[in-house]
Amino acid sequence: MLTGIQITLIGGDARQLEVIQKFSELDATVTLIGFDNLQYAYSGVTKVSLSPQVLEKADAVILPVVGTDDNGVVESIFSTTDMTIRDEHIAALPSHAKIYTGMAKPYLKKLVSEHNTKLVELLDRDDVAIYNSIPTAEGALMMAIQNTDITIHGSTSMVLGLGRTGMTMARTLQGLGAKVLVGVRKPEHFARAWEMGFTPFYLADLAHQVTSIDLLFNTIPTMIVTAQIIASMPHRAVIIDLASKPGGTDFRFAEKRGVKAILAPGLPGIVAPKTAGRILANTISQLILDDVTTGRNAP
Repeated sequence: MLTGIQITLIGGDARQLEVIQKFSELDATVTLIGFDNLQYAYSGVTKVSLSPQVLEKADAVILPVVGTDDNGVVESIFSTTDMTIRDEHIAALPSHAKIYTGMAKPYLKKLVSEHNTKLVELLDRDDVAIYNSIPTAEGALMMAIQNTDITIHGSTSMVLGLGRTGMTMARTLQGLGAKVLVGVRKPEHFARAWEMGFTPFYLADLAHQVTSIDLLFNTIPTMIVTAQIIASMPHRAVIIDLASKPGGTDFRFAEKRGVKAILAPGLPGIVAPKTAGRILANTISQLILDDVTTGRNAP
């Protein structure tokens, strides 16, 4: 239990509802900032406005998956009030407090670094990324089905990258009966793709491999699907870019050539916010429980 622990949530989307519920069940003291329009009432949960004074007793601050934008603004679908994290907010936190988010932009990283505040980026964790890869793959399949006139079964589908998302994506396509090509850089990834029954190739050969594909799923967050690659693809092909913004596809050239290309980051929060929220809630609560057990996060 987290009785006596002060948890402050700032902004977010439907995923945060699962986080609120989890900490309420654990008997933490939960404060919500940026939830003015939230209709559901949780027991023992209070809503306040953002101020340094509110943060003075916080043991943990939970931000949305994308913590802030490049100017420190925190987005919330539950409020129209501007919320900007500034120096005075971080300065007000107790020395033991930690900030939890999915990923942090340079603005937030610089701010917490200046105050020696601990920042936990959840999407850097293998467990969170692997759990999140499941709704990501399902959401990508949904988009593929909506934007093609063929079945996944029997299609020639390509996955770029055999990381945590790429592996789940490739296995899901394979399970539906697609012929799956996997583009990799490392010999060990080539061997793993071959062992799993995919058709591996090295990314240096990408232009030759895309000539007859139906679907391309990119998970590499650097410009990989260039104009040259798109020029080699069939017009019927659909690109679904799962990498974080701005993705790894030349969307301008794809539109010019008439190849459908879709940037689709953050699919877990779009297609399965309840599941994605539970992943975050379980991970954050376990981290805080571990800290409390070892005395690192005692109020």
